[in-house]
Amino acid sequence: MTGRLARKTVCMLLVMLMIAVSNFFPASTGYAATVYVTDNGSTLVVNTGAGLVYTVNKDNGDITSCKLNGTELNSTSKASHISSGLGSAANVTWSTSPSGSTVQITVTTDTLTHYYSSRGGENIIYMATYITAEPSVGELRYIFRGNGSVLTSVPANSNNRGTTGAIESSDVYGYSNGYTTSKYYGNDQAKDLTIRGVTGSGVGVFMAYGNREKSSGGPFFRDIQFQSGGDTEVYNYMNSGHAQTEGWRLGLHGPYALVFTTGGTPGVPDFSWMSGLELKGWVSSRGNVVLNGLSGMDTAYTYTIGFANSTAQYWVNTSSGGSAVKSGIIPGTYTMTVYKGELAVYSENVNVTAGATTTLNTRTINGDPSTASSIWRIGNWDGTPRELLNGQTIAVRHPSDSRNPSWGPVTYAVGSATNKFPAVQFRAQNSPTAITFSLNSTQAAAAHTLNIGITTAYNNGRPSVTVNGHALSNPAASSQPNSRSFTIGTYRGNNTTFSWSIPSSYLVSGTNTISITPISGSSDLGTWLSAGWVYDCVELLN
Repeated sequence: MTGRLARKTVCMLLVMLMIAVSNFFPASTGYAATVYVTDNGSTLVVNTGAGLVYTVNKDNGDITSCKLNGTELNSTSKASHISSGLGSAANVTWSTSPSGSTVQITVTTDTLTHYYSSRGGENIIYMATYITAEPSVGELRYIFRGNGSVLTSVPANSNNRGTTGAIESSDVYGYSNGYTTSKYYGNDQAKDLTIRGVTGSGVGVFMAYGNREKSSGGPFFRDIQFQSGGDTEVYNYMNSGHAQTEGWRLGLHGPYALVFTTGGTPGVPDFSWMSGLELKGWVSSRGNVVLNGLSGMDTAYTYTIGFANSTAQYWVNTSSGGSAVKSGIIPGTYTMTVYKGELAVYSENVNVTAGATTTLNTRTINGDPSTASSIWRIGNWDGTPRELLNGQTIAVRHPSDSRNPSWGPVTYAVGSATNKFPAVQFRAQNSPTAITFSLNSTQAAAAHTLNIGITTAYNNGRPSVTVNGHALSNPAASSQPNSRSFTIGTYRGNNTTFSWSIPSSYLVSGTNTISITPISGSSDLGTWLSAGWVYDCVELLN
């Protein structure tokens, strides 16, 4: 009896110990656990042993099923895939590590290699994509096409359910109350991409965006992340033609990952273990840059340091004193750009060497237009329209959205609230914009410089300006992305400043009026798709 009781007590203690250990070391972190792969000839079924089971089509590399704890998360009608799907041209191979804890699935075409990898005990699909040419559709993206009846909680700005139909192209939608949504709205800037997702009852699908070094557009670029109509779609856009300001970068994009949870937002997974997978284009030997400080900063702004060449891009925010450290840079020569807000105010070339740190002494900012003495200034030289009328809504809704105050036309008296001046000038909607201001006799007797700074333009829009009825010379169009911009959630393009010298004969002592109207050699496609631009700042210099 005593022996039997003792054995029972020991067993209970062992069970309690096992429970305690399993709680302290949950299955999701058991990296040595087994991952199970079933090759059915036409499909591969991967079971991570932690609740995630997904199926890869061996003909094209598409994910056709993705279940978490038995719940189907993939669309029941569409597969998830890289780009727009690779079709029958893809070759799919797979292997597991000697320990059986890791699976790697490789999907190849003549110009693209896509990797799926999972580890036992984790509900994660790690991915990376190597390209030697951009896909023919011009968009390098991974799309997880989710089950819309399960993944019902979607970011509101990109949730198109319940709309009355498209109001622009086939991708911006309207509601009966005048609200708008689109896959283009509510997206993060590249510098803020970490992990975001969609959820449902007891389930969540999150994209960990990973390394952006091979993407294009710089730190302030935005692209599609979500869309919900019938399906619920989660995207990782790596290259696209959406308001793109630079050429596409080739090579290894990623790593990135799909992370599956029971609804909570996970942390960003550790990708470092993937260095042992022998992925095409993986660069292990890298360098660092240390900037000791910046002189001439404006304390009202955040400063970002960007590094870019045709091979890679990186960025990091500075400290309040302008110091910054950026690690893990592929060796090469980069243009280092200092951004005040989103406006480039300093640049130089920097060499990065593998296994070494490049140290830069304090640099003096020499390109901030705000240092010039002005008679008046509307807005801030920061590369954004955020302080102007409707400037903060460009990224989250269509300009026609009923929640926006009227765009005008506006007559703006210098000294009025800045948010009364329009963020966007549309030829067919709110033109002209008039600016009234006073000059004293001394000011009116001298010539002055008028500057109009923009962040992007559409349809070759540029300003035609009159001063007290006197026409100034019309400028050439600025160089801008060849796509829609401020109607699809971005004010970012190529910052440009138009400048005129106003002769004293055009000015008067007392009240003066400047009128600004867009001109273009191209026809408009509609009220909102008309020639125009996004303002950064307008100023009259001393």
